[in-house]
Amino acid sequence: MDVRDAADLIAPTVVAGEHWADLGAGRGTFTVALAGLLGPKGTVYAIERDDAAIAALQALARRSGDDRAAIVVRQGDFTRPIDLPALDGVLLANALHFVDGSRQAEVLARLGGGVAHDGKVLVIEYDNRPPSRWVPFPVSLARLGDVARSAGLRAPVLIGRRRSDFGGTMYAACMGRS
Repeated sequence: MDVRDAADLIAPTVVAGEHWADLGAGRGTFTVALAGLLGPKGTVYAIERDDAAIAALQALARRSGDDRAAIVVRQGDFTRPIDLPALDGVLLANALHFVDGSRQAEVLARLGGGVAHDGKVLVIEYDNRPPSRWVPFPVSLARLGDVARSAGLRAPVLIGRRRSDFGGTMYAACMGRS
């Protein structure tokens, strides 16, 4: 997926000037998409634990642009508490499927508690994909509804779908605090 596709997928929930965290940011495709949508008054906190991905994110953050949000890179594991300022939204793009299924609700509950009362938890995952080395704990849209309920979040609202470059379909769904 390129940055334009990523931006198209998440655009319905992102408002210019907001402050978001991209959790499990990888090499930054969604980080850059968020930064473009948020504009110069916004902020993206790119959280990643992999050293090589951190280096790629830091390179993206150094590229200045008057038309995009600041990118703040932090090394960390989003499954554990992270010290972040108040946020308007958190994005987990192809990240929740790395969290053991028995902990997904716990992680979402903590992340949901870290956003403003009207804040958003945006999840992008593969729909109806079997477990694999690359997607060890799949989170179909139906499963996300169950996980959200257990986490005390509102039911996910589907905001978009697209074909995955790796086969199957990806969805984007947004939830908020109950």
